Amino acid sequence: MSALKKTALTVTAAALLPALTAAPASAAPKDDTQPKPPALMSTVGGKALGRPGTQVNLAPGVPVLPKEVTGRSWIVADAETGDVLASHNAHWRLPPASTLKMLFADTLLPRLPRTQTHLVTQKDLAKVGEGSSLVGVKEKQSYTVHDLWLGVFLRSGNDAVHVLSEINGGIKKTVKEMNDRADELQALDTHVVSPDGYDAEGQVSSAYDLTLIARSGMQNKDFREYCSTPRAKFPGELKPGKKREVFEIQNTNRLLTGDYGITPYKGIAGVKNGSTTHAGATFTGVAERNGKVLLVTVMNPSAKESHAVYKEAARLLDWGFSAAGKVRPVGELVPPKSARTGTDTTKQIETGNGEATKAPVAASQAGGGDGVGIALAVAGGVLVLLAGAVYLVNRRWPLPDLVRRRRPGPEDA
Repeated sequence: MSALKKTALTVTAAALLPALTAAPASAAPKDDTQPKPPALMSTVGGKALGRPGTQVNLAPGVPVLPKEVTGRSWIVADAETGDVLASHNAHWRLPPASTLKMLFADTLLPRLPRTQTHLVTQKDLAKVGEGSSLVGVKEKQSYTVHDLWLGVFLRSGNDAVHVLSEINGGIKKTVKEMNDRADELQALDTHVVSPDGYDAEGQVSSAYDLTLIARSGMQNKDFREYCSTPRAKFPGELKPGKKREVFEIQNTNRLLTGDYGITPYKGIAGVKNGSTTHAGATFTGVAERNGKVLLVTVMNPSAKESHAVYKEAARLLDWGFSAAGKVRPVGELVPPKSARTGTDTTKQIETGNGEATKAPVAASQAGGGDGVGIALAVAGGVLVLLAGAVYLVNRRWPLPDLVRRRRPGPEDA
């Protein structure tokens, strides 16, 4: 080859290198049998988030995204700064399954005192969808709001969701309030039809919105308690002349509790999983490592491997912790509308319902030599939020001390 041709090839390669480095990187093999995302999607949080495909800013020192990620839509974000580190079809509007219960909780938790007691009627359970996940709420039995929230978060109980909705004034009212809350959070891909996430025509959300909703929910100490609780006692049937039965329920978030071949993720602290026929498997999680707190959402992986949604979420979290501080963000999790207008709507959310909460049981750390557990710090005062003007400058929404480490006590056994 002549020196002239060699020089031309060298120049061409050098010119192409920046373009290749900045281009979206594919985290999964192309599969022409899968549905395609819309060519145009929402650009809330940044223009790149509205583009189909994987969005990540590759640069020297930034780790390569894991190949074994097949979710139709996913996102990895810094929970405190709101920086979106990488995403894939972030604004693709898809059925959310029970991850929608995060919005249900974010909307209703501040409204319902946890000590309130409710006697369940046939009407309360009449509209629970066939084949729904249930915690075991029974007619003519009384439950506290606290009991019902445990049923929502741990067992993803649609029966508990419907009873809480009736306490709140009915399904129609609750759905409206959830849609209003989504609008306030700027979760504009989200449309609620059924408060429990049960498949319904027109019911959609996105990886971006679910992450935004989870971030909002984590501002509430009750939300943090429930989503990080691995197991709890739930009331059974009260029979005349006998002490009421109780039974144990375990959180179905496998990255929190393990089980079915899934190893608990080191530093996991919630949030919510889901699965329906139309949605496939969905999951939003929050985890802490070395002082960094990340949020991840995965929707409808196509992988044949068992419990792929958890494994893919864990791979993305691993990547996020390795890439944090090295990768340039592709977008941001926007603050609520009220933060941009200076309207103070946070006070009720900061303090929950004003009642003391017990720190949740910690999930034991798998594979750890010192047996340290992971749990959310729910004690120690209220969340200090930045003023509206600072939101506009720094785009930060700081969380409470999300995670604390402690040695497991007797209650963890």
